[in-house]
Amino acid sequence: MTTQPLATGDPLRLGPYRLLGVLGEGGMGKVYVGRDGAGAPAAVKVLRPELAHDQHLAQRFVREADMARAVTSKGVARVLGAQTEGGRPWIAAEFLAGPTLDEAVRAYGPMDVPTVRALAAQLARTLHDIHVAGLVHRDLKPANIVLTSTGPRIIDFGIARPEHGLTLTTTGQIPVTPGYGAPEQVLGQRVGPASDVFSLGAVLAYAASGRRTFDGGHVAAVQYEVVHGTPDLSLVPPELQELIAPCLAKDPALRPAPPRIAEAFAPPKGADRAWRKGPLADDIKRRETATKRLAAPEDTVASSSTPTRRRFLTGAAVGVAVLGTGGGVGAWWLNRSGENSPTADVPPAVAAPEAAFISLIDSVPNQAPKTLWGPLDVTDPDGRLPLPVRDVLIVAAKTGGLLALSVTDGKERWRAKDVDAASGFVSVADRLVVGADERGVLHAFVASTGAPVWQAGHDAAALLAADDTHVYLVTRGDKLHAVDAWTLKTTWTRPMPSPRSPNGPAKAAVGGKRLVIHGWDGKVEALDTASGETVWKIKGQGTRGQAPSISGDTVYLSGTDLVARHLGEGNFIWKEESSNVVDRKLGWGNPTADAETVIAVDGYMAYRYSTVPDSNKASQEWSEPMGELGSQTGTLTAPVVQGGTVWLPEPDDSAVRVVARATRAPLFVARMQHEGTYQLAADAHRVFIARGGRIAAMPVYGE
Repeated sequence: MTTQPLATGDPLRLGPYRLLGVLGEGGMGKVYVGRDGAGAPAAVKVLRPELAHDQHLAQRFVREADMARAVTSKGVARVLGAQTEGGRPWIAAEFLAGPTLDEAVRAYGPMDVPTVRALAAQLARTLHDIHVAGLVHRDLKPANIVLTSTGPRIIDFGIARPEHGLTLTTTGQIPVTPGYGAPEQVLGQRVGPASDVFSLGAVLAYAASGRRTFDGGHVAAVQYEVVHGTPDLSLVPPELQELIAPCLAKDPALRPAPPRIAEAFAPPKGADRAWRKGPLADDIKRRETATKRLAAPEDTVASSSTPTRRRFLTGAAVGVAVLGTGGGVGAWWLNRSGENSPTADVPPAVAAPEAAFISLIDSVPNQAPKTLWGPLDVTDPDGRLPLPVRDVLIVAAKTGGLLALSVTDGKERWRAKDVDAASGFVSVADRLVVGADERGVLHAFVASTGAPVWQAGHDAAALLAADDTHVYLVTRGDKLHAVDAWTLKTTWTRPMPSPRSPNGPAKAAVGGKRLVIHGWDGKVEALDTASGETVWKIKGQGTRGQAPSISGDTVYLSGTDLVARHLGEGNFIWKEESSNVVDRKLGWGNPTADAETVIAVDGYMAYRYSTVPDSNKASQEWSEPMGELGSQTGTLTAPVVQGGTVWLPEPDDSAVRVVARATRAPLFVARMQHEGTYQLAADAHRVFIARGGRIAAMPVYGE
């Protein structure tokens, strides 16, 4: 629970609630934390003032209040009050102290079988209560389930509706979270209680495995899998697979009713211990304590060593507590005194604001579209690759340190001047951005806001990679550390596989419980992320700073050969030799994995390959001649893929060629002024191009 201070224009009071801070915001409105006259906290959702006169949105807002008030189950967040007529519409709901299921699984890993049974039984009973009230929730997902000391609670009735009511969405709009909405929701068909059962099955599979049962490289691929694919329950314990699978039946008539689910999942005695003992319970208790402080009387006096309520709300630094000793490795957190977790107040990852696709029909042939924003002269010309993190883009600032730009308009969101961007910066679970200063001290910030979270001294020389839990870094003593970003403990330490190079740090990628490191000496080593032990290794790969690229259970490596290997054990799949006769040391440039294919530039040709099943061969999907201005040396810069487009850097760094993803049909050429190597990054239907200290965001065509 992280609360941001009220901004100019935010109301100070709504009904009986004095507003204390902002919990979050979206396209329709903001959610504030408020306190009534008795000191009880509440989450107050408010429709944006500019939308209050939109009849459709106002109707939807009113309906949300009505739907939520209609359910009296103990398993939902109670509605405490609402104003739906006159002034600014608002809804006040019970303030729940606990992480969402999504946060809990990310922080503490998949739940064990007894806990999943307890979760399933309680959620099924709550769904039954919702359905008895004549409603269908329609958006059950891990982010809409809060884990409290009394068990799971379902929140957000934003798109709930009566079972036989008419939808309030516009034509063609599918209000469903990819991977959790039922097939009939994806197809725009009638939605009933069985649709919530499908969502429950997907939620339980995620809780038991830590992975979505339906996944894909983009939204359309995920939705296709929901409608036509088979749910992936391979990481779900076998005793739960037979219980979850019926919930995921394509035919709604074949899914069990919630009471039957509650009976089938009946947990053993003590299965709810997760809410009472252990790391998750400790997390819940910390949040409950924070909520009590939040509800304290306004005139509460704090000692000089304790933050005032104002400082607590704004997340200011409030004293220092040492976590570790020995070897100079200390850690400090900036949210509270020693009894709290350093990351207890880190908010969930914000939603990634997607840009609209541009229309090929309405575009001028062979002409680059206008930028979404920029170019802006704000980046270090020799800085690291830009890093998109949901609603912000992290870059090395021209004036030093880190700079976070809004992905939607390029405006500055926050800066971290003390961070040495040259040592690298990474994102942990899209919630934290971590960098190191010149002393080797790690600094963690809330990704969306830049609020400082913790500092940890690890003598860091370079940050290699990060996943949802750990930061993987190299120390100045050439040791490789795996640092838990949520507890600040060092999970393991080992010697760095490749020696330090004057050309820069080794390149790495992490995924599928493997950290794959490609050194400047051409050696590649895959480590178990849990233990740091070497699982497999090869030598003779690229020596120009190539970076691995991972997709699913395949890792792609470049150099004199473009190689595909199984990520888990390193088994060889296929290779394509380089034809780059001008620069044999470079060979293939950095590869980019794209779902089941890979794209890379070799000399003056770009290729897209897929794997021929069971034959250890690559299938060439297409090739595209490059180097139109005469350069044949190739480029190290990796292509990027977004929407229906592939962005290919020219070997002479003169431009970026954009072609159709499936057919490689030429679309346009993008150019930026200034000199230097192009840097490309992409996310949420945007491509970010940096060159010579300037950066811009470009739109893309759809599939």
